Amino acid sequence: MATSELDTARDEIAAPDDVTPAASNASVADVPRAPRAGATGARPARQTRSARTRAVDDEASEAFHQAEANTETVRRETKRARRAPSPARAAEREQSRIAEQPGFVLHSYPYRETSLIIDVLTRDHGRIALVAKGAKRPHSALRGVLQTFQPLSLAWLGKGELRTLTKAEWVGGLRPLEGDALLSGFYLNELLVKFCARDDPHDKLFQHYLTTLHHLAHGEPAGIILRAFERVLLRETGYAVAFDRCTQTRGKVVPERRYVFHPDWGVRPVRGDEPSDWPVVIGQTLLDMEQDDYSRAQTVQQSKLLMRFLLNHHLGGVPLNTRQILLDLQKL
Repeated sequence: MATSELDTARDEIAAPDDVTPAASNASVADVPRAPRAGATGARPARQTRSARTRAVDDEASEAFHQAEANTETVRRETKRARRAPSPARAAEREQSRIAEQPGFVLHSYPYRETSLIIDVLTRDHGRIALVAKGAKRPHSALRGVLQTFQPLSLAWLGKGELRTLTKAEWVGGLRPLEGDALLSGFYLNELLVKFCARDDPHDKLFQHYLTTLHHLAHGEPAGIILRAFERVLLRETGYAVAFDRCTQTRGKVVPERRYVFHPDWGVRPVRGDEPSDWPVVIGQTLLDMEQDDYSRAQTVQQSKLLMRFLLNHHLGGVPLNTRQILLDLQKL
């Protein structure tokens, strides 16, 4: 009895009256928390922070895209400014653009697959090299125009060693060369290539070349026409040749006297100690050559030997291909 009452008193002390068994088993998480000041609940506070973050992100994205657009605009403007030539460069380019320049094709050779490099003699710019792009194509407009011995009107662009042909038109007015006249024309072209420096205009030589082609096309004797051209060529390119003055006596040559032509000094009387390859001519031949008079057969023969000697000397002994062809044909 005493033991039973003692156990009951112990149980009452261990379990207070205001705590029920169900309440004692509840977890801390089940106890409601007091809301924060100024807020109606935890969930609305998190939604407010998310909206603010999205707004900031949208502003940053818009600013980034705007910066990209500005950068692209600056890049385009810079590129356009680089492409636009400066006034000085534009003026220089305009000066390098030549149009409607009279000229002749002296020689041409292949360049890459479809183009040509043409060596031309022009009136105001001398001998120059031009790239004729696409001239080898079957349907190229340049294919039938860039012919030798035909007057052309040329246009090109550039100022370097090799310029670009932009236009070529056939002028006409000159018969095609045939037979011996054609070979003589190739001989003229080879002389011009050998003696004329690039970009060194010779207006008188250009006009005489045109006149010579007219004479050859009309069948005039090639020997006479070529001698006159050779003399003009030497004079215009700086190898002045005076045939009627004796450098030793400082007077006019005597028609009956025999002379040689020293390549560096000029005409002097024969002394007997001259090299064996120096041609000997009479004074009358020299006087005739000075007047471009080739009516005498002896003048025609001796002038050919003398001019061949002078040209060979100034070419440094390098033979002319067309001359060798002419000599070979004469032997047939």
